[in-house]
Amino acid sequence: MKRVRLVVAYDGTNYHGWQVQPNGITIESVLNSCLSKLLGEEIHIIGASRTDSGVHALCNIAVFDTETRIPGEKISYALNQRLPDDIRIRKSEEIDLNWHPRYCDSIKTYRYKIWCSEFPMPTVRLYSHFTYYHLRVDLMQEACQYLIGKHDFKSFCSRRTQTETTIRTITNLHITQQDEMITIEISGTGFLYNMVRIIVGTLLKVGISVYPPEHVKEILEAKDRMKAGPVAPANGLTLFSYEFL
Repeated sequence: MKRVRLVVAYDGTNYHGWQVQPNGITIESVLNSCLSKLLGEEIHIIGASRTDSGVHALCNIAVFDTETRIPGEKISYALNQRLPDDIRIRKSEEIDLNWHPRYCDSIKTYRYKIWCSEFPMPTVRLYSHFTYYHLRVDLMQEACQYLIGKHDFKSFCSRRTQTETTIRTITNLHITQQDEMITIEISGTGFLYNMVRIIVGTLLKVGISVYPPEHVKEILEAKDRMKAGPVAPANGLTLFSYEFL
């Protein structure tokens, strides 16, 4: 028996998220099916991040146990020949049997892209959220400063969250703009259900001057989901990097 780690990239447009669902195709279900056929044994992968429906990833991490004699580093080549074009294994390797992606200290970085223009752009529509509102990026960046650090993010998670604590640590949060494209990059040691998209939805409210930047601090302190902004659409979000500490 050996454990193999995969680095998985995918376009989430056509999938019902990462985790296996009873009524929809998911990244996890496709990987389980293709690996089982490739290795001739029933495989159930364990993913590090359960991205939502429509969310993309450059580097989600998954592990599985197998009896195969195929070297770990060769599995990526064989698996990529069987996967659909919108899922690719960027790397595969054998690791210690006790290594688990959800129980390791790590820094995850997400990027959320916003196409801010008079009209949508067809070539970026699957990977960015479109808005015709003028966004004050300077105000959004000011609001970001209230969220950096260790806080109770109860206001920024969906009510479906099942977790022992809503305390999380954001290590970095900044916004850049190049022409019509605005990018929000957020890094942290862990994120609650829909936390990144609710933060983005709240920052969008700041950007159109519905909330002043300092109101984000009040939202954080309220610990009330109803006080924060909406959940931003999934298509703008990409899991950008995963760093194990």
